[in-house]
Amino acid sequence: MNTEKQKWILLIALSVIWGSSFILIKKSLEHFNPYEVGALRVLISGIVLMPYAISKIRQFPKQHLKWLVVAALSGNFIPMFLFPLAETEISSSIAGIINSMMPIFVIIVGSLVWKFSTTRKQIIGVMISFVGACILALGSGESGELKIYPILLLILAVLLYAISTTTVKSKLYEVPATIMSAFVFSFVLFLPSLIALVFSGFFQHFEMNQDNFTGLGFVAMLSVFGTGMAMMMNYKLLSISTPLFASTVTLLMPIVAVMWGILDGETLTMLQSIGALIILAGLIFLRSNPKTV
Repeated sequence: MNTEKQKWILLIALSVIWGSSFILIKKSLEHFNPYEVGALRVLISGIVLMPYAISKIRQFPKQHLKWLVVAALSGNFIPMFLFPLAETEISSSIAGIINSMMPIFVIIVGSLVWKFSTTRKQIIGVMISFVGACILALGSGESGELKIYPILLLILAVLLYAISTTTVKSKLYEVPATIMSAFVFSFVLFLPSLIALVFSGFFQHFEMNQDNFTGLGFVAMLSVFGTGMAMMMNYKLLSISTPLFASTVTLLMPIVAVMWGILDGETLTMLQSIGALIILAGLIFLRSNPKTV
């Protein structure tokens, strides 16, 4: 399969998998608190990938350990807690739409930290999407209530994703995607996620009943597909494309997230819809120059 076809297949597959993650987070929160959901998501991924990570232990990139930790914490640990915390106050579909701002932060971080080139068209696109985010924030609460806190949590999570994405492309491009994902979850983040789970109170109040097993089922799907498998695909996509192209997966994710939200009984207000359309318009505008792909 040629590289061009492969990267588009990965982009679409990731859009479906990650776009479905928001509804799985919502369902997981019906059974566990946000800290438990975040910690379980990382821990289960680490347990599943542990055998493979151990088999490839000799290929652990010791010389890139610093950057591996940066990419792991910013892309695979801290955001796993920020999204559940935000979704206790806003809908899963809105979380998916906010996540579509990631290309904006990829441009900003890439330009400021890694000296990636930025065009005037990209800057205009960033400004358009920022206006859309502000409108979306205004309509994110019930009865017109402004909910700044969860919006800021999501924006911070997206910024961290951008830091991770640009770090992987700039410093970890030599590490194979499957190996990097296995090392990140099984070695770098296993102990921190276990500690977080202990402090969340999970082991103190967990009981062997149907409700908790149902919750574990949702978190397990989120961990295996939305975290472990998806990160392998994302690292592979980064290895054959640019950070900006890889980040445009977030353009398609809101469509999947909103579809799941509607099926689950969520609704979008007119103001939210306008904000979402402006965000997408800005992102499409900044992606319209083929030279930046």
